[in-house]
Amino acid sequence: MQEKQLHSRQKILFFNKDYISEFVYGGIDGAITTFAVVAGAEGAGLGIQVVVILGLANLIADGFSMSVGNFFSTKAERDSFERHRQVEYWEVENLHDKEVQEIREIYAAKGFKGELLEQVVEVITSNKEVWVDTMMKEELEMVKSDKTAYSTAGMTFFSFVTVGSVPLLSYFFAGTGPANTQELFLYSCILTGVALAIVGSLKSIVTEKNLFFGILETLFLGGIAAFLAYFVGDVLEKMFVNL
Repeated sequence: MQEKQLHSRQKILFFNKDYISEFVYGGIDGAITTFAVVAGAEGAGLGIQVVVILGLANLIADGFSMSVGNFFSTKAERDSFERHRQVEYWEVENLHDKEVQEIREIYAAKGFKGELLEQVVEVITSNKEVWVDTMMKEELEMVKSDKTAYSTAGMTFFSFVTVGSVPLLSYFFAGTGPANTQELFLYSCILTGVALAIVGSLKSIVTEKNLFFGILETLFLGGIAAFLAYFVGDVLEKMFVNL
């Protein structure tokens, strides 16, 4: 138990390691979708104010939508775990001999045999909570996560909004005065690239994959999304202009 609590408190940078995955995928989605909006607006030749309005609307709406989806997904997993746990409790109480035999078969498959096997079975089945936990893990391959639906949703929304706001920074600071939109878009590209590189490095830590390829993959996906959005915005702008 103490080891489990210590593991849950482990941090990478200033993040609790248990929530790194939510931060990473929320951040990637936020940066890519917001940058796609910026690129699409730039391709259509829209003004700075329009870019900011569209970007903020996307940031809040998509961030909330993603966090709600994460909330219900996590809640469904926890509810499913509890339902199966209650079923195991019922089986332990009402199908005692059958459940004992299942424990015996599980540990026999692990190499236990003879008197040692019977001792293991006796120890596990002497405590109903340990017995049910063992069946959940060994038979159903289900382990309850310490993460709550509210905490995962909160982290997802926080990362989506925080990282997703990066592509808009250059437009925010441009103000309402005259500005070269091409320069603003270039700054947005650079800032977004830096943000995606940082999040991509965190993704590599979560997935335990090569750091370079993790960053490259994230930048590539962001670049493709931006290119498609810019292209669509440019094509639509020319279509409506020619009408």
